[in-house]
Amino acid sequence: MPSLSRTLIAIGATALCLGLPLPAARSAPPAPAPGASQTVLSPTVHYRSKTIDGVDVFYREAGPADAPVLLLLHGFPSSSHMFRNLIPLLADRYRVIAPDYPGFGHSAVPDRARFSYGFAAYAGLVDRLMGELHASSYALYVMDYGAPVGYRLALMHPERVTALVVQNGNAYEEGLSPFWTPLKAYWADGAQANRDALRAGLTAEATRAQYVNGVADISRIDPDTWLVDQALLDRPGVDEIMLDLFKDYASNVALYPAFHAFFRERHPPTLIVWGARDEIFPSAGAKAYLKDLPRAELHLLDSGHFALEDKGSEIAALMRDFLSRSLPVKGDRPTAH
Repeated sequence: MPSLSRTLIAIGATALCLGLPLPAARSAPPAPAPGASQTVLSPTVHYRSKTIDGVDVFYREAGPADAPVLLLLHGFPSSSHMFRNLIPLLADRYRVIAPDYPGFGHSAVPDRARFSYGFAAYAGLVDRLMGELHASSYALYVMDYGAPVGYRLALMHPERVTALVVQNGNAYEEGLSPFWTPLKAYWADGAQANRDALRAGLTAEATRAQYVNGVADISRIDPDTWLVDQALLDRPGVDEIMLDLFKDYASNVALYPAFHAFFRERHPPTLIVWGARDEIFPSAGAKAYLKDLPRAELHLLDSGHFALEDKGSEIAALMRDFLSRSLPVKGDRPTAH
C-alpha cells in the first residue's frame, strides 16, 4: 500500500498537470479573539480538617488565598455537601470556605458528655476555625441552621461581616411556619414525650421531604442528597444530638432582637435568595428582613427549602452579580450601585 506522503505527492502532481488548483493546506484553528468564551478549568476544591478545642472540624476550601472570603454555613440535616456544586461557581473570584459542624458531615461527633451541642458552641468553633485560617473578614452565606450560627458570629465580630447572602435562613417570628408547633411545645416544657415526638423529623421520609417539597420538578433533585444526609443521621447517638439541637434552637429565637439590631446598625449589603414554597421557613420570613434591611435585594424563587439543589445556577448568577458590586475583587473596576 503506498504511503500517505506518496499519495499526497501524486495528487499534487496530477493537479499541476491538469491545471487544477491545489487542495488548500490545512492550518491550525485561529486563536480565540480577545474576550471570546474559552473553556475554563473548574477551581480545585480541597477537603481539610482542623482540630479546634480538641474537635476535628472538616471544611471544604477553594479559591485564591488572597481573595475576599465567602463563608458558607449549612443547614439541617445537611453539611458542606450542600455546597458541592456552588463552590466551583464562585471560587474563581473568592476564597470559599464551607465547614461542617460537629455531628454533621465529616466533622467529629464528640460524646454529648464532653461537648455541649448548641448554636453558641458551633459559632465559637467556626470563629476559631476562621482564626486558624487567617480569615479576618468574610461574607456570609447562611441557610437554615447556618443563619443563627452566622448571626452569632456577626454579634461577636460585627466588623468582620462584609456582606450577607440569605437562603432560607430565618431570623424573624414571621418565618416560623406551623412546622415549628411541635418544637415550640418541646421548648416550653422540655418533656420527654415532646422530645420523642420530634424523632419523626429524623426519619428518611422527613429528610427526603425537606429536599422535594415545594419543588416543581423533583427529577432535578439528586437523590444522593437525602441518602447521604440520612446515612449520617442514622449513626449511633446522632439522633440524641439532633434532638438537643432542636431544643437549643429556642435560644436563637430569643436572639432575634439582637440579630435585628445588627442588621439596622451595620446595614451589611444583603442578597436574599429564598425558595418561596418552603414549608419550614415560608416567604414571609424572607420579606421580614426588609424591615431592618430595606436596601436588601430580595429574590423569591420557585423552589422549596433546599433551593440550591434545583436553582443553583440561578443563585450563583445572582450571587456573582451581587458580590461583584458589594465585595469587589482586587483589580476590578468600580461599579455604580
